[in-house]
Amino acid sequence: MVEPREHQFLSLSAHGFHRVVYREWGDPENPRVVLCVHGLTRNGRDFDTLASALADSFRVLCPDMPGRGDSEWLSDPQDYVTPTYLTTLTALLAHARTRYVCWVGTSMGGLLGMLMAAQRSSPVSRFVVNDIGPALEPAALARIGSYVGLDLIFDSFDALEAHIRAVSAPFGALTGAQWEALARSTARALPDGRWKLKYDPGIAVPFRSHSAGNATLWPVWDAIKCPTLVLRGAQSDLLSRETALAMCTRGPRPQLVEFPDVGHAPMLMSEDQLRPLVAFLNAS
Repeated sequence: MVEPREHQFLSLSAHGFHRVVYREWGDPENPRVVLCVHGLTRNGRDFDTLASALADSFRVLCPDMPGRGDSEWLSDPQDYVTPTYLTTLTALLAHARTRYVCWVGTSMGGLLGMLMAAQRSSPVSRFVVNDIGPALEPAALARIGSYVGLDLIFDSFDALEAHIRAVSAPFGALTGAQWEALARSTARALPDGRWKLKYDPGIAVPFRSHSAGNATLWPVWDAIKCPTLVLRGAQSDLLSRETALAMCTRGPRPQLVEFPDVGHAPMLMSEDQLRPLVAFLNAS
């Protein structure tokens, strides 16, 4: 697999500037651009397989959102909120010198994509929503909240990988190499040989307070006009089938593709998951 080019820029939150890292695949002059935005505790390396598959046809941008991966942690955990993320992504588009993007958003990245796609003069030209919707299931939010923000240190890489496999079991039947890659991209080795998760535990502070509410984003969904594809793990506990089917009858009226034996969220690493996504993007 060809390694991507790594870039960084400064973005702004309520309490100061922060450094953001993103990776770029494909021809930097290609006007066909795909932006891939990851989930709550994940990072841009989740899209390595997808980006590699798209790199011959698209320029692909995969950021580490603030507090994740190689991007800087924020000084105040209360800044891990939607306005900070949208500012970060807008700054990324400016730094990357692109006006329009095909947006692929997994979980949190999909919510941010909804908000961007619904805006007047939106830069989102096509939209792939991966296992997220305008209404979220409380049980899934409670499950995610049970491990988000734990400041864990692991005595060995094997212990780290076992943890990732446990909390990410809904990802489905990944290969050993895929589990290892996800574990390595989610943590860093410490000088004493132990391993520490590579995200700020502070991201849990606003998540826990905001996930207690019952607000929905149906008005936002209804404002989206661009061509849209919804992907869903057939066993997802966050995006119910009822909500997914309702999404298909309003707003952008997307196509829905469900993957069997997968929960929240499809990791877009297998041929059966990549095929409908790549076909949808190539239709642009």
